[in-house]
Amino acid sequence: MTSPASTRPPSRRARPEKALLILEDGTVLRGSAYGARGSRLGEVVFTTGMTGYQETLSDPSYAGQIVVQTAPHIGNTGANAEDMESRKVWVRGYAVRDASRIASSYRAEQSLDELLIGSDIVGISDIDTRMLTRRLRETGSLRGGIFSGDALATAEAQLLAQVREQPVMNGASFLDEVTIAQPVVLEPEGEVRATVAAVDLGIKGASPRSMLARGLRVHLLPASTSLEDLLALEPDAVFFSNGPGDPAAATTQVELLRGVLDAGVPFFGICFGNQLLGRALGFDTYKLKFGHRGINQPVQDRETGQVAITAHNHGFAVDLPLEGEHTAPHDGGRYGRVTVSHVGLNDDVVEGLRCLDRPAFSVQYHPEAAGGPHDASPLFDRLAELAIAHRAASASKES
Repeated sequence: MTSPASTRPPSRRARPEKALLILEDGTVLRGSAYGARGSRLGEVVFTTGMTGYQETLSDPSYAGQIVVQTAPHIGNTGANAEDMESRKVWVRGYAVRDASRIASSYRAEQSLDELLIGSDIVGISDIDTRMLTRRLRETGSLRGGIFSGDALATAEAQLLAQVREQPVMNGASFLDEVTIAQPVVLEPEGEVRATVAAVDLGIKGASPRSMLARGLRVHLLPASTSLEDLLALEPDAVFFSNGPGDPAAATTQVELLRGVLDAGVPFFGICFGNQLLGRALGFDTYKLKFGHRGINQPVQDRETGQVAITAHNHGFAVDLPLEGEHTAPHDGGRYGRVTVSHVGLNDDVVEGLRCLDRPAFSVQYHPEAAGGPHDASPLFDRLAELAIAHRAASASKES
């Protein structure tokens, strides 16, 4: 006798909803809707990290961008609150090849798809991300859009027109979007060894944690903070964080940094902060063809010769010759000499600056990368040393 169950048709997964990714050069990739439904426009960039997709999503430096994961399988370990690098997901859109159907980790609190939906991030899966990455490498980062749900009722020619009408990244600023609204004071456990004023240009949580672990009190400040308000805190050092957009558009923050240099307060900047130090010294910045985004970038410290594997997320770089000492050109060279301290070994991009006549240094990569690697974390030791020395010198003057 045949059981009722044997007469049922085989179960099938629901057919995925369609989605499109359209590039400004007319390329159309057809895939499946992933995350929220709708339309999102942004600069399409790729990241080469094999791990840390949640840290990527919550990195404010990706504001305004559609991120393509070159790793083929994404979402395997789900998502959780602990691994968020900041207060929310910042990517404009998300593109993957194979989206995992399950979250296989005891730490998972939700699936990656649920995180994207809850964060209103429109994504696409089941596309050839290898082809897309090669296209972006050949042509450079392109404007693009992801479209799903009701957005697909619009003709593809009109969707392409929307993509081409959006602003380019050159001249773009997202600082008002990513920075905190009000100052916050973070206290280390135990003795306060020094105080740092950290300007939030799109800061990740690992940066203040790195400072707190070294006994530094952190005044986390909005990007719009004035020099008067910053110096009123009597900081022993100033920190400029990573962040999104074109450094040429951050004129207010460049002037703030010049005030810090004039005051002789030690300075450390990472990523966007490195670019702003370059501009404060009088050098130009320029847009890279397709940028550096990933966790496997080799960078050499030119003073020691040591090579570190580092995390990157930047589309702009400082324009400065690698060899020799240079007089900072701003205002007749009043900031003295500067040298390129670090260089990217893949393409000789400037990866760090060191002022020889001011207590200021910066790196282009992310030494505090929570997703790893951690080769460059001792740079925060240097920040602590400068801050503690400045504190001691200030106390000596007062006594």
